[in-house]
Amino acid sequence: MVSTTVALDATTRRWLYATTALLLLPLLLQLQPMVGIAVGTVALLSMALSTRGRLPAVLKIALALTLAIAVFSVYRQIGRDTGCALLAMMLALKPTETANVRDARSLLGYGLFAPFATYLLDQGPLSLVLGAIAVAAALTTLLRLADLDSGIDLVDWSPFDSLRAAGKLLLLALPLVLAAFWLFPRLASPLWGLPDRAVSKPGLSESMTPDRWMDALNDDTPAMRAHFDGPAPRPQEMYWRAMTLRDFDGRTWTPAPASVVGTPNLSLAPVRWHYTLDVEPSDQRLLATLEFTTPQPDGAQSGRDASLRATAPLSGLTRWQLQAAPVVSFDPVLDARERHANLVLPDRNPRTLALGRQWRGEAGGNDIAIIERALAMIHKDFAYSLSVPEPGRDWIDDFLFQGRTGYCQQFSSAFVVLMRGAGIPARVVIGYAGGYHNPVGDYWVVRNSDAHAWTEVWLAGRGWTRVDPTAAVAPERVYDTIADRMPGRTFGGLIDARPIWNFGDNLRRGWNDFVLGFNADRQATMLKRFGVERLSPSTLIALFAIAAGIALAIAAWWLARGERVRDPLLRAWRGLDRRYAKLGLAREPHETARDWLERVRAVRPRSAEELSTLIDRFNALRYATEDGSERKALIRALRSHRT
Repeated sequence: MVSTTVALDATTRRWLYATTALLLLPLLLQLQPMVGIAVGTVALLSMALSTRGRLPAVLKIALALTLAIAVFSVYRQIGRDTGCALLAMMLALKPTETANVRDARSLLGYGLFAPFATYLLDQGPLSLVLGAIAVAAALTTLLRLADLDSGIDLVDWSPFDSLRAAGKLLLLALPLVLAAFWLFPRLASPLWGLPDRAVSKPGLSESMTPDRWMDALNDDTPAMRAHFDGPAPRPQEMYWRAMTLRDFDGRTWTPAPASVVGTPNLSLAPVRWHYTLDVEPSDQRLLATLEFTTPQPDGAQSGRDASLRATAPLSGLTRWQLQAAPVVSFDPVLDARERHANLVLPDRNPRTLALGRQWRGEAGGNDIAIIERALAMIHKDFAYSLSVPEPGRDWIDDFLFQGRTGYCQQFSSAFVVLMRGAGIPARVVIGYAGGYHNPVGDYWVVRNSDAHAWTEVWLAGRGWTRVDPTAAVAPERVYDTIADRMPGRTFGGLIDARPIWNFGDNLRRGWNDFVLGFNADRQATMLKRFGVERLSPSTLIALFAIAAGIALAIAAWWLARGERVRDPLLRAWRGLDRRYAKLGLAREPHETARDWLERVRAVRPRSAEELSTLIDRFNALRYATEDGSERKALIRALRSHRT
């Protein structure tokens, strides 16, 4: 029996640790940056220390506890992120107990969980490519471990030979993988639910606190992509409505409970825009759509405030077919209870409330005049910037009368408080504004940094009317411009890499459409162009069984061809024989090399000259003292010889 306690040589250990790093890399890229850096540093440290032997148990326990505390201090709760971070942490420490072949196989076996855990956090093409490279490296290293365990001389071991063998194994599995992807019946929803992410992704939330949006406003990753069937609205018309916020405690805005569900009293003009919206995962139910959506799409429910909520958390890429139309009237009649709810304010910001009452008296009850006066004040005296001080108790007073610089949350909050102080019902609306047009795919990208807050005021005869106070800021006082934050602009706009960004994002959109968007409905209708309207689950199962059977038969035939020749010199020699077999000049089993050479010479005299030299070198190495350098040279010569 072959022992599994064979010690690892230096070269094998280097390959093992390089492979472990490749397995760990895609997962580290999806963790919180500080956690990823810490785990990666510990992994490198444990690999370096393990070359001197096993670490003491006390030291390993101390490292594990330190990393675990660091993980929980960042994520603070159990979730997908926490579980994946703990898996990465344990893999980073695993090299400290690696001394022999059995330990190495255990390390690789555990390490293979890392790229697959990555797909719980991200299913993009980069994660797939890095995972495939890591799996190929793991198979290559496992083949070297098998040779080491079998006592085969590894002096002439070629990683390219092992990589070729690993590639054949992966290609052998590819037909079965494709059959499972295309034909195995997909469920509309999984049999089990994924736990929520421990740390929310940057983006919108169901409340608004002015100093809590900076992560979203500084995050330029896409939140959704929209493709319009026909003309698209102008960027200044793109208000992607997610939720209205009515209640204010002096610091945080929250929605009214009644706005979660219900039918809005909404009158719309004829439909103007038809579009497809691909929404990136957010683990929330907020669904930001172009104002105003009609009709209500499947999989979402409408609120009284005309916002949409998905019926399930958006934990994966979702696609929505939507229509939008301009508003004619929105709640033209406001009952006393609702009117009071949109006027109530906490006992804070006395200067703002006093200003509102003053304007009410001076305007003689003209709501539109009050609104225009507020917008004119903003245009004249205020500036837009993401760099603002921490809010205090009466932070709206500070904003209106002292700082006069802020971003959309400050402007919308102050405007609503000022309007309510003047007796005009008002509320905050959150969502996204604008978007970036990608000319490569002719679609619009809405990024997390496009998160925006605007306001709605209630006007007699018109109902709720959009007013965006941030848009009133004079252009010369906008210090964080849209142009500065366009995709592909780096180093303060010195480098314009938009064409590269456009191409890369279009590739990601294609990946989303082709792979991540392949759901149960698309699977059932994938043969529609061939006249098959819809595939039933039983038909899919039958097709999968046929395809899987063919794939397994091919794999069985390939594996039954015989055990792989371990000696690279013999493999090269037999490869030479196979090339001559295609010409009808294969060497017979009873035939000596010299007799075979004479047959080849009679048919192909030019090839025979080089073949004679190769045969002499092969015989010398096989039956005499081997020379490592000569052996490698002969292997290369045998592979490069062409008939």
